[in-house]
Amino acid sequence: MPSIGPYTLPNPVILAPMAGVTDRPFRQLCRQLGAGLVVGEMVAANPETRHTRKSQLRLDHTGEPEPIAVQIVGGDPQTMADSAVFNVANGAQIIDINMGCPAKKVCNKAAGSALLKDEGLVKEILQAVVAAVNVPVSLKIRTGWAPEHRNGVTIAQIAQDAGIVSLAVHGRTRACGYKNTVEYNTIRDIKANIDLPVFANGDITSAEKAAEVMQFTGADGVLIGRAAQGKPWIFREVSHYLATGEHLPGAGIEEVEQILLSHLDALHEFYGDFLGVRIARKHVGWYLQHQTSNTGFRKQFNSLESTSEQRQAIETFFKEFDREGQAA
Repeated sequence: MPSIGPYTLPNPVILAPMAGVTDRPFRQLCRQLGAGLVVGEMVAANPETRHTRKSQLRLDHTGEPEPIAVQIVGGDPQTMADSAVFNVANGAQIIDINMGCPAKKVCNKAAGSALLKDEGLVKEILQAVVAAVNVPVSLKIRTGWAPEHRNGVTIAQIAQDAGIVSLAVHGRTRACGYKNTVEYNTIRDIKANIDLPVFANGDITSAEKAAEVMQFTGADGVLIGRAAQGKPWIFREVSHYLATGEHLPGAGIEEVEQILLSHLDALHEFYGDFLGVRIARKHVGWYLQHQTSNTGFRKQFNSLESTSEQRQAIETFFKEFDREGQAA
């Protein structure tokens, strides 16, 4: 099994960090359902943002299983180093550096995947963060900043020389965003040119796809992001298939209900009534996109304003659902 520093993962399937998605309730749920590692939502290195409610929630790791991995984002070496020190003091056992986010609000601040344009600055940031903390530091990148500028292999070599312990690579450039342009050739080239554990990311939506990508690229594992939204049991399906070559049965409708209600309760408890109700809406939408005839229900659900109403609506939905032959 792959390792990140001193931490050997129980399986090679990792929950990718996603802003606004991989909060503590979702991370804990994905670990319970088979993720070998989970990484929190990226937190800005800028210390001025640490005291906002959003940042306080993102920095909360209470009750999470080890190792606790925190992703930081920023474009200044000293600020990033200071952020790493702060997060280690706050419980982080792995620091992950984000050089993969394509969002304009991140890239416009010369952070995320925008950094891939400046290889010298990449080197400075990585060296500063590695030197600042005594925990393993990993890196998330894209294959380059545009299809005609895929410098992922060079960045990977810089990372290895700087003391980065593992690398996650999304198979798109910054310019590609999340369009249907994923390619794994660059990930294969990166793996062939460095000695670090490499995790492949991008459009890995099933157990077979994970196996194919790992075989093609030689990657040590995979990161799953959007495919886990509304389907957190994907981690046990993928890890079981990678280990045995056999498929687990899909989650039955009764288990989907139990997982969804448990997730709903955790969101309400973590965020409180007002925010919890609103954040629950998008998660319920993701769960129910895998079911049929839910458009009217989703519209009705999104109008509910209390935790008790939301829970009751979910219970009623599943009671009325035709259970014959349905599986998620």
